[in-house]
Amino acid sequence: MYHGANNNSVAYNLWKMPSDETFFHYAVVTLFLITPPTYLSCRYTTAPYGRHHRKGWGPTIPSSLAWFLMESPTVWFTLVLFPLGQHKSNPKSIILISPFLFHYIHRTFIYPLRIYRSKKQYPVSIALMAFIYNLFNSYLQTRWVSQYADDYESDVWFWIRFCCGLLVFTVGMFVNVRSDMMLVRLKKKDDNVKNGYKIPRNGLFEYVSCANYFGEIVEWFGWAVMTGSWVGLGFMLYTCANLVPRAVANHKWYLEKFGEDYPKQRKAVFPFLY
Repeated sequence: MYHGANNNSVAYNLWKMPSDETFFHYAVVTLFLITPPTYLSCRYTTAPYGRHHRKGWGPTIPSSLAWFLMESPTVWFTLVLFPLGQHKSNPKSIILISPFLFHYIHRTFIYPLRIYRSKKQYPVSIALMAFIYNLFNSYLQTRWVSQYADDYESDVWFWIRFCCGLLVFTVGMFVNVRSDMMLVRLKKKDDNVKNGYKIPRNGLFEYVSCANYFGEIVEWFGWAVMTGSWVGLGFMLYTCANLVPRAVANHKWYLEKFGEDYPKQRKAVFPFLY
């Protein structure tokens, strides 16, 4: 009797569990629902890391370690999920996921190595939130590419969209990585530095205070074009919700720290606009 009851209970629980497709659908909706609150929270509370570091956010760890840990799901979780999709052996699926992995391999392994000498600390609470988001987003992007994308049979349309998106993505990643490298070099202290920072010069820094953020937004716009999906669009919008308010806070910080020395024509993140 006990054995049979247990089997019935398991069967009932399995019946109650949503299918992966249903779960995926609700996850996509959730991505869009959390975007406006994320923008508002970032607009009125600047995350306490980097130049905005402040006490009161719990224990901290070295920034390089934080970046490695919180970005890592975008690599290992993607590699775990991808082989579970129906398109796992489709060359187009493999090609499509490659730019996503390429960005995050750099962000998870190479970027932390560039800043490992930094003495700056990163709140564990913020790193944990980023870890959870990256886990969630990796699920969405990977399951779309390897399971739910439905246009791999349309050769012409797929390749036109992919090539256009890849071009935009490549330009954005170049700007993002180059700008990050310029900022890392600028943080070396000397007699002309205020609080460990210099005024960024050259490149897109002549037009915006946060060229690295602008580059990343362009990257994920390219990704949205490549995937032609709601998940790609949602990721790009969420990136804007997270980075645009921080860019505004950084721009204000530069103006306050450098005063009249800071170029007045610069915008925060979008050249000539904002």
